[in-house]
Amino acid sequence: MLNWADELIQEYTGGRQELKKRADQIDRNNPIELQDLKQINSMIESMSFSLEWMTTGRQPGTYRGVDEKAVYQRRSYENIDLIPDIEMQLRDENDINKKHLFMTREEKVIMADILASFSLRERQCYILHVAQKRSMSDIANELGVSKSMVQQSIRRAKKKVDERMDKDSVIYA
Repeated sequence: MLNWADELIQEYTGGRQELKKRADQIDRNNPIELQDLKQINSMIESMSFSLEWMTTGRQPGTYRGVDEKAVYQRRSYENIDLIPDIEMQLRDENDINKKHLFMTREEKVIMADILASFSLRERQCYILHVAQKRSMSDIANELGVSKSMVQQSIRRAKKKVDERMDKDSVIYA
């Protein structure tokens, strides 16, 4: 469900939280532990720097760099491996309207842009609900969140899709 960039961001976020917990436990009156605190603070700073870079696609603190937001996620979505293939559904022997469905390169880029604009929770809920036809209750149970959180995430994601579709219809009109 998660692409490699999302997994890496989650790992770094969890690691940074653990380091912050460890830093809070250090006795500041002990000079030996103060050396540990310096190391831990340095690690926290490095992880924060890396997280900012991964989430924005821009090197923190510079004005020249990658100007695309969520560039790593977008590249991953261009593969479109997470959307189920519906060609098998069209191969039914009794289907009169047999045709091959595919997405053009432009459509894949638009879809990647839309998916990259979602938050992680919106992306998870939207794909599970729309692409995999899962119920909101099933999604809530799988993700360990409330059903209302799933509904809200799907609603936000659909709003972003609608806004993008309106924007593209103006461009192509």
